[in-house]
Amino acid sequence: MARQKGLIKYVGTIGDVRHFKIKGEKGYFAGLVGGPTAEQVLTGDEFKRTRENMAEFAGCASVGKAIRTAFSPLKHMFSRRLTGTLMSVIKKINLEDGSEARGQRAILITQVPQYLEGLDFDPRLSLTSVLRIPFTLTPLAARIGSTLAVPVFQPQNFLNVPNGATHFRLVNAVSAISDYVFNAESAVYEPKVADQNGVSGMTYTDYLDVKVATEAISLEAKLLNDLEPAADVAVLNAVGIEFFQKVGDNYYLFASGNAMQLVDVF
Repeated sequence: MARQKGLIKYVGTIGDVRHFKIKGEKGYFAGLVGGPTAEQVLTGDEFKRTRENMAEFAGCASVGKAIRTAFSPLKHMFSRRLTGTLMSVIKKINLEDGSEARGQRAILITQVPQYLEGLDFDPRLSLTSVLRIPFTLTPLAARIGSTLAVPVFQPQNFLNVPNGATHFRLVNAVSAISDYVFNAESAVYEPKVADQNGVSGMTYTDYLDVKVATEAISLEAKLLNDLEPAADVAVLNAVGIEFFQKVGDNYYLFASGNAMQLVDVF
């Protein structure tokens, strides 16, 4: 590594020489561009473990994308970090499979659903910190959906209401997500039940006044066309709350204060 002298100060690469700063050091430094080529990574024996990790990473990314897409109508309650959070959780599921070799381990949500249960779509604002009233989720027959039951409650006592909000509504959302396996022919991860993967459904309450006690809530959500999930398909059940300000006859969704959690997987 060389230390650059003179009046020309820049950071970047010129030819095979890379110029850069080092935190805590004075001046500018230069060094040759290095590292393996793409072909070495894809074919070299010394990078076999790297290729295995790359394949599983891509598989986990596919599952994470399927989950985000399934709940995308509620993406205003997603954190910017949700992609990374899901990747971390799904990788744990991936590591649980002991039946396949490294680089081909399946992603079996149906076998270890507990890793996803309780995941907040925005970890900075958990559902339980906003909606403090106990509720229950009951799966419907054949796992085609679920029923959310919430007892009578006074919103001002059991909700963390953002300043300016006049109304709120609850949402019960379900989505079918297939287990994923590695396809040796295509060298990619694919859903075991592709035609059911990502099928979803969601139901909202009416707009409820934050100053008026609610009635008992029973909110049923079903998968599209009453889909009956196969054994290799998990049903992800999320519960969310949205806040609004009513102006005239219009309800305007708040940009903050909304929360959603993946409460159950069945």
